[in-house]
Amino acid sequence: PPSYLCCGYPQTSGGDLKRGKEISTNNRVLFHRMANTLNYLDIRHVITSCGTCIDQLLTYELGDIFKDSELLDVHEYLLGAGVKLENNNEQYLYHAPCHDPIKSEDSAQVVSRLMGADVTQNDRCCGEAGTFAVSRADIAKQVKFKKENEIQKDLTQLIGAPKAKEEVQMLTTCPACRQGLSRYKSSTGIKPIYPIEVIARQRLGEHWQKDFINSVNIEKVLL
Repeated sequence: PPSYLCCGYPQTSGGDLKRGKEISTNNRVLFHRMANTLNYLDIRHVITSCGTCIDQLLTYELGDIFKDSELLDVHEYLLGAGVKLENNNEQYLYHAPCHDPIKSEDSAQVVSRLMGADVTQNDRCCGEAGTFAVSRADIAKQVKFKKENEIQKDLTQLIGAPKAKEEVQMLTTCPACRQGLSRYKSSTGIKPIYPIEVIARQRLGEHWQKDFINSVNIEKVLL
C-alpha cells in the first residue's frame, strides 16, 4: 500500500497506546480508500511476512474492507497455492518466531511440507524480539547464550559436529528473528533465510531478486 509505513504494533507494545491506535486507524482508512479505488479487482488475500504485523493486522478486520479476504503469511499462501520445493536432500533447522505468523496449524509442519522434507525445529527465543535486544541487552544476552547452545546441540544431531563446517541454513518466518539469528553466524556457521527465498532460488535462479526487480512493472495508486 502507498504511504504504508508501520502497522502500529511497536508503538502499542511499547506502551504508547494512543499513537498505536492512531496509526492503526489511519491505516484502516488507507485500506478503505484502496478498496474503493481498486473495486474492479477481486482482492481475496492480504499477505504479509511478519508475525508481529499479522497480530496487529488481525485487529483491522480486513475481511470487511476487502470483502471476505483472508489475512495470511506468505508461506501459508504459497502452500495453499501448491508451491513447494523439490526435495534436494538438504537439511534445515527451523526457528519458529515467538509471534508466529502461521496460524492454521503447527508452523514446523507447514514449513516441512513447503520444503519437501522434514525440518528440525530449533527451540528457544533468538533474543531479538524487535526492540528487546536494544532496550534490555542484559536479559537478551542471557537469552542468546541459551539459544546458541540450542543451535549447537541441534547441529551436532543434524551433521555430527558442534559447529557447521559448511554453511547451514536456518529457516524462519520473521524479519526480526532473521536479524537476531544472523548474530550467531560467526559462532555456529548458520545462515538465517526465509523458506520463500530458498524456493525462489531453486525455481528462478541465484539472481531471482535482481531479475524480478528489472522485470516487474510497479503501478502507483494515488489516493
